[in-house]
Amino acid sequence: MTTCLVLRHVAFEDLGVFAAPLADRGFTLDVRQAGVDTVTPAEWLAADLVVVLGGPIGVCETATYPWLADEVAQLRTRVTARRPTVGVCLGAQLIAAALGQRVYPGRAKEIGWAPVTLSPAGRAGPLAALDGLPVLHWHGDTFDLPEGAALLASTEVTPHQAFAVGDAVLGLQFHPEADPAAIEAWLIGHTAELNQARIDIPALRADTLRHGAAAAAAGRALMAAWLDRTFPTAG
Repeated sequence: MTTCLVLRHVAFEDLGVFAAPLADRGFTLDVRQAGVDTVTPAEWLAADLVVVLGGPIGVCETATYPWLADEVAQLRTRVTARRPTVGVCLGAQLIAAALGQRVYPGRAKEIGWAPVTLSPAGRAGPLAALDGLPVLHWHGDTFDLPEGAALLASTEVTPHQAFAVGDAVLGLQFHPEADPAAIEAWLIGHTAELNQARIDIPALRADTLRHGAAAAAAGRALMAAWLDRTFPTAG
């Protein structure tokens, strides 16, 4: 049995369109709620794949959410052992922190649909499916690139949008996993942030309708290609 441990921070920021490629390749999903469900050190290491998802809190908020420190420590053990790990948004920031890098407020909040600029390494790998397509951004923090990591994607506001450490570790600041059919859960769950940032919610909904189907197909293709490369005998 091939297991994927999924650590989620809010219920609606789930695997989204990443779930289908994982199921197609025979992964059994073990979904845990960060801060509520216990994940032992042995479970962190034993899982064939760990996916750490997004959320509205910050990596540095350990005084308010003390369990974050343990999450970073367990991720450090896993990623330094080069065990297959994917981080999305907060998850990518946690991986960067686990690898000794700073996580800090970005130049501006980046919320909405816009393409990322792929590096040569990005175009040559699983992110190629995203080339030229608007993707969903939803973050305020950023991070320094981990030592030895390959930069895969950037935007003007956020130069470090995606990185890889070998074939085993992938960090994605933006949200290629987001299921456009579930965007209302995001619009409801993040209403305070959206209003504070003066985001036009009807416009964001309309942009999701315009770009979501293509982005979802590209997100599934990204994950399928990454799994094919990282687990060539799975499925």
